Amino acid sequence: MPNPRKAIFPGSFDPFTVGHESIVTRGLEVFDEIVVAVGVNSDKRCLFTAQQRVDFIKAVFADEPRVSVKTYDGLTVDFARQLGCGHIIRGLRTSADFEFERAIAQVNRQMTGIDTVFLLTTPEHTPVNSTIVRDILRHGGDASLFIPERIRELVKCAES
Repeated sequence: MPNPRKAIFPGSFDPFTVGHESIVTRGLEVFDEIVVAVGVNSDKRCLFTAQQRVDFIKAVFADEPRVSVKTYDGLTVDFARQLGCGHIIRGLRTSADFEFERAIAQVNRQMTGIDTVFLLTTPEHTPVNSTIVRDILRHGGDASLFIPERIRELVKCAES
């Protein structure tokens, strides 16, 4: 039986941004427990390994026992069901995000009964996305405004 107070927040998180951090922090106002689920897709060219991404996110939430971090592959709803999560959390930046996520949420609900909860990004985080941050990092730029403070040093170490 899924726990309605436990949610999964899935993504590739390559890298985990201040926008992601905000969604998790705000999600804790709604849910008792959040599993940040790092998706592993062998076809995707990631900047950081799955283990590095897990370590980064664990560092961000080291002082928050209600947040755990796990990796998975396959369907998010299957993993959510396996963990006993009653909800999926998704952050929305734009109306295009909503249209894309709405279709997935409706199929997930029809398949499993698991609902998706959408949290709008805060205005200051609307332009922040992992693709842009990854590009900044790949080209040696300063992405410190877009990465949670606790992982800035870890990213610097990973780049060395």
